[in-house]
Amino acid sequence: MDAIGTGQPFMALVDDDSHSARLMIRMLLAHGAPSVSWLNGEALATAEIQRLLDDDLATIPGLVIVDLKASSSATMDFIVKLRAARDGHSLLIAAIAPSLEREPREALLSAGADAVFERHADINSYRREAAAIVSFWVRNQHLDAVGT
Repeated sequence: MDAIGTGQPFMALVDDDSHSARLMIRMLLAHGAPSVSWLNGEALATAEIQRLLDDDLATIPGLVIVDLKASSSATMDFIVKLRAARDGHSLLIAAIAPSLEREPREALLSAGADAVFERHADINSYRREAAAIVSFWVRNQHLDAVGT
């Protein structure tokens, strides 16, 4: 599941819960995602993504999915930090939110998320959301990322 540095397309999942991360990775892969690298929490994710952005030869994630503490502003704060990083504007970022109500969704988009997806407890809804994340990634690929 770790694709960082391989030169191949991959997604980065920033999640501070190992059970949630394993489930999300399984769902993303089942829906056709490329490999998914789990970055366990904000500190590791910040260091690793910054390292990739600083290395002009490194492959950056095709999508960074941010799913940090649902009960705080951690996801929004992390997205702001990513966008402020050198070349942070080049990242495609998806935020996972407890709901898609207008206020939290708009706050995440204003922070710099390119898309917001909902965290679902129901497994079928969770599967559909994982498929929507992969679809979002596919629709936003650069032509050079697919070899054309």
